[in-house]
Amino acid sequence: MIAALSALGMTAVLGGCGAAGSGDVTLRLVAADYGDSDANSSRKYWDKLVEEYEDGHPGVKVDVSVYSWNDVDREVKEMVAAGDAPDLAQIGAYAEYAADGELYQADDLLSIPTQADFVAQLADAGEVRRTQYGMPFAASTRLLFYNKKLFTEAGLTPPGTWSELAADAAALKEAGVEYPYALPLGPEEAQAETMQWLLSGGDGYTTAVGTYGIDSPQNVETFTWLKDELVDKGLTGPVAPGRLNRAAAFAAFARGQVGMLIGHPSLMKTALARGVDVGMVPMPGRERPTRAAMGVADWMMAFRKNGHRAEAGDFLDFVYEEKNVLAFSREYDLLSVTTSASATMATAARDKDLAPFLAELPAAQLYPVDKTSWAQVNADIKARIGTAFAANGSPAAVLGELQTRANSAQSEAENDAENEADGAE
Repeated sequence: MIAALSALGMTAVLGGCGAAGSGDVTLRLVAADYGDSDANSSRKYWDKLVEEYEDGHPGVKVDVSVYSWNDVDREVKEMVAAGDAPDLAQIGAYAEYAADGELYQADDLLSIPTQADFVAQLADAGEVRRTQYGMPFAASTRLLFYNKKLFTEAGLTPPGTWSELAADAAALKEAGVEYPYALPLGPEEAQAETMQWLLSGGDGYTTAVGTYGIDSPQNVETFTWLKDELVDKGLTGPVAPGRLNRAAAFAAFARGQVGMLIGHPSLMKTALARGVDVGMVPMPGRERPTRAAMGVADWMMAFRKNGHRAEAGDFLDFVYEEKNVLAFSREYDLLSVTTSASATMATAARDKDLAPFLAELPAAQLYPVDKTSWAQVNADIKARIGTAFAANGSPAAVLGELQTRANSAQSEAENDAENEADGAE
């Protein structure tokens, strides 16, 4: 979804190949790397899983190529453009390939129990025109993190409303905290911070009928409050929001320099390892805690090009067995995408730190990934939203500009779809 980091926020730097060999059928899988070192590269996960699968399926080999999040989406796009699509791809977005007729439908691949086991919220997000093409592979939700030590020293309790958040931030600033509330709206992952704030204000990127509504009155009010009550009062730290990237904000939190910020499970693990006593609460809203948290998912998809529908479907049924979903989720501190694995994690002592994030998943709202225009809209948000918080910035003007660009991107996507349909006829 973004260049250096996945939508789920996991750093990835490695590439390689998994098990390969000769057989009646060889499936090619391109996968993203969620690891941050050789020790926990996703290559090791896939090697182990493929070895077990091939032992029970002597007529099928699975050749896995693992790329960093810097490269994986581009690699798949280039393969498809060259007429050399892999059988399977585990990447950040599926809608463009679905719209172009490149993908198998999920119900043409998966057994009924496997498809029915997906968390409903995630399965719905994998649909284009009410047909599922994207199969969720990994998920995360976001909560408001706070530094318990800094809060205790300042005599504070975690906020449940915007006014309480602003009051806590002011007290933290008075106590000398460098970033009372860290607001990363730099180009790395500004779309995530933006969406969580829009949800906390009662709206989001799209309207009830699915059109873009970025500059809705509620959204403008939300960002105007954010600028007036936090940014302009110096409560977001020494780096301007438009220049503060998520990775830098997370690193500052792990150093004990941040009072509050929106975080995900991997930050919890990193901060605890650095000795930060982490508290987590739902994102504050106007009058009460936000009911809908932001959710993020990465996707598995199967390309039609090579015609290996049955073999790809059988392998995916194996990938989504509970033990395999649990193994991946636990290795990378992510949320399970199936109800069976989620139920296990919700009660297992070893997964207790993820329980607050799991609780948010059923009602979580995801990016509008079913729109082929989302890639362009996402890029525009990351590039421009930070300018709303400059000294002379205007949230209303910036959101209005983003809405105009979103409408244009959507119109272009719809025209492309119509041209594809006409060409097929």
